Amino acid sequence: MFFLLPLPAAGRVALRRLVENRSWKRSFSTAEMTKGLVLGIYSKGKEDDVPPFTSAGESFDKSVSGKLRELLTISGPPLKAGKTRTFHGLHQDFPSVVVVGLGKKAAGFNEQENWHEGKENIRTAVAAGCRQVQDLEIAEVEVDPCGDAQAAAEGAVLGLYEYDELKQKQKIKVSPKLHGSGDLEAWQKGILFASGQNLARHLMETPANEMTPTRFAETIEKKLKAASGNTEVYIRPRSWIEEQKMGSFLSVAKGSEEPPVFLEIHYKGSSNTSEAPLVFVGKGITFDSGGISIKAAANMDLMRADMGGAATICSAIVSAAELNLPINLIGLAPLCENMPSGKANKPGDVVRAKNGKTIQVDNTDAEGRLILADALCYAHTFNPKLILNAATLTGAMDVALGSGATGVFTNSSWLWNKLFEASIDTGDRVWRMPLFEHYTRQVVDCQLADVNNIGKYRSAGACTAAAFLREFVTHSKWAHLDIAGVMTNKDEVPYLRKGMTGRPTRTLIEFLLRISHDETCASLNS
Repeated sequence: MFFLLPLPAAGRVALRRLVENRSWKRSFSTAEMTKGLVLGIYSKGKEDDVPPFTSAGESFDKSVSGKLRELLTISGPPLKAGKTRTFHGLHQDFPSVVVVGLGKKAAGFNEQENWHEGKENIRTAVAAGCRQVQDLEIAEVEVDPCGDAQAAAEGAVLGLYEYDELKQKQKIKVSPKLHGSGDLEAWQKGILFASGQNLARHLMETPANEMTPTRFAETIEKKLKAASGNTEVYIRPRSWIEEQKMGSFLSVAKGSEEPPVFLEIHYKGSSNTSEAPLVFVGKGITFDSGGISIKAAANMDLMRADMGGAATICSAIVSAAELNLPINLIGLAPLCENMPSGKANKPGDVVRAKNGKTIQVDNTDAEGRLILADALCYAHTFNPKLILNAATLTGAMDVALGSGATGVFTNSSWLWNKLFEASIDTGDRVWRMPLFEHYTRQVVDCQLADVNNIGKYRSAGACTAAAFLREFVTHSKWAHLDIAGVMTNKDEVPYLRKGMTGRPTRTLIEFLLRISHDETCASLNS
């Protein structure tokens, strides 16, 4: 028989008539309930008599003689964006069908929201539909492309992900596939983008005793080597870090028994292997206790994800390699723990960075900028086209923007525009923040050294942290992404489950894709 949720009393009578008048009669055993189907439906427009299905939804409804439309009509009010309704027994190939609300059919760029509303609606709706199928313990689902196969694939893969590797009881793994003969290339692109973000989520969510600096480096090495043969991976030990005179990085690492690692990854996708690379740098604190300036116990467990910068930039480079982008990329990740011990940094200590500048460490919990300082200095040695760093750097960034957007501090309007344009398509937004001299004065006015690792005042902590990093950058195209506010998800992003987000990996991938396209066009026109 049919099952649907919800079904008002008036609908049950009409439903019985539909059941009695079915043109085919077949019962389904539990074993046969092996494939689900997610179909989209739009909100009713001014010229519509009824809410319109997508083309895939319309075709399916015709294949079941209009029964899907009839059931939708009697089972409740029209579906709002992101809402679902499930029907069973409609089609022998798809024992379970989930209809999802897509919102307005013509939804596009929303200037107020700074994203493509239609794409976001698809991601949200498809994620909700796939989770319904997963709750039914069905291992395979076909997904309506809903007019944008990439967004649909992203919604499916992101929405189904959950870190449960260390649990004995795990949710059934659902394999999403494209329904129909739509744009398979766009679907596969969406799978790749979402899988890149899920790699970052995995790295960030894994407990710190499992995801040590060494384990992190080994995981990325394995992923990158599998993605492309045009790659090189260097897992640099403490002795190399010492040779590079990265005193700022080492000052943080020395507080932990866990050995530090400086991870350096290369992807050579350009036909000209000597072409200047783009360099990404990521903060890699695999656990942050705060050091001697120890954090409060509440929620300290979340600091297993304080390597989110390293996770996102490395995952983006792995994805770029899988896409075979025609550009050269380098990823740098200083990896260590920030722990209190007899060897740890003490408030008031002065350390020396790779470029010779001295740093007064007045707060050992402002350690991310210390390890990034040396990595940024090293980044310049590759004569790069641009330098971009990402870091879960400041609680002040979370206070300023929350989980709404990544804060971007940059000395290049060109670089900002490229990041902003990429974020519109991905829905993983960015927002430009100031790099005023006003903030620089607050970190260079220092009693014992060239620069202080915290600002003179409590205000604008994210801005003074960016100003600190700028003291170690001479490149004219540099961007600092403070991702502290987007590190976790409670319920703000509906197509991500609660936990670590892996944001803004997809925006970084889209950014690289656009840069590579621009460079390809430039070379063709030269």
